Formats: sequence, structure tokens, C-alpha cells
Amino acid sequence: METLIEEAIAKPLIDWGLIMIENEKNLQSFIRKRVTNFADVDDLVQTTWLEVLIHKDKFKGESKPETWIFGIAMNLIKIYYKNSQIRSLTAAPEDALDREFQEKDEPENILSARECLMKAVKKFSVMPKKYQQMLKVLIENDIGYQELANKLAIPIGTVRSRLSRLRIFLRKYVHWEP
Repeated sequence: METLIEEAIAKPLIDWGLIMIENEKNLQSFIRKRVTNFADVDDLVQTTWLEVLIHKDKFKGESKPETWIFGIAMNLIKIYYKNSQIRSLTAAPEDALDREFQEKDEPENILSARECLMKAVKKFSVMPKKYQQMLKVLIENDIGYQELANKLAIPIGTVRSRLSRLRIFLRKYVHWEP
């Protein structure tokens, strides 16, 4: 019981609401100077205030509350840039992803792909044997040029040439478009 009283006396009471009101503009300016996308500035300000309210009991009073708040903001800015770098390295542009999903999921595209596949199956038997063999190995193994050359025991140049002629054949007889 005495340790709780001692802690309460050692920790001054802080009106976090008043501190937030007094530092709103400064915090926004602080973040705006460091983040170029203005839409993200408001998000970072809100996240900073949320973190302050969640962790206010961890404030030890060793610095001014404003210093502690701006430290939280700076850490959030670092996380923001770290995450944006990761996103830019790993993600495709959003419009490309949207287009890809929209195009593949359209019923007419699904139907067209199915028709194309049916035509290819019908034409498979009239394809030259070397194309049949190559297509079969490609479909069964999903491999690259060099691995295909190794599996068929032919030079890689021959693989490229046959694939080129196979594409021409598919375009002509199956109306296939890559």
C-alpha cells in the first residue's frame, strides 16, 4: 500500500487531454516536415495520440510530456518509412493488381480461356510430335528453358526456336494470346 502512495506522490498528475490540445499543431508540423504524403500525416498524428493514450501509464516523468510524445511520433515515422520501403519493393502497383483480378475474374474471360483450352486439346493430336512432347513436359513440370532443354536432351536454342513456333501454331489454330 505504501509503495502505491509513494509512486503516486513521485509521479505528477498529468492532464493528457490538455497536453494533446496544446501540442496538436506542433505535432502535426513536426510530422509534416518529415513525411511527404500529406494524407499519411493525419494518420500518423492520430496514431501518435492513440499510442500516447495507450501507454500514458508508462510515462515516467523523466522528461517533459511533449518530449515523450514527439519521441513516440518519431518512432512511428521510422516505422512508416520502413514499411513503405518494404511495400515498394514487394508490391505490384495497385492498379495493375486490380486490373489483373478484374480481367481474370470476368465471366467472358473465363469462358474464352476455357474455349481456348478446349481448342488446344483438340489441336494437340495434329501438332507435330516435337511440339506435343515439349508442351507435355512444360505443363507437367512448369520449368524454364534450360531445364526443358536438359529434360528433352536438346540445345537451349532449339528450345527457344520450338517454343516460338509453338506460340505461332497456338495463335494461328487456337487463337491464343499470351
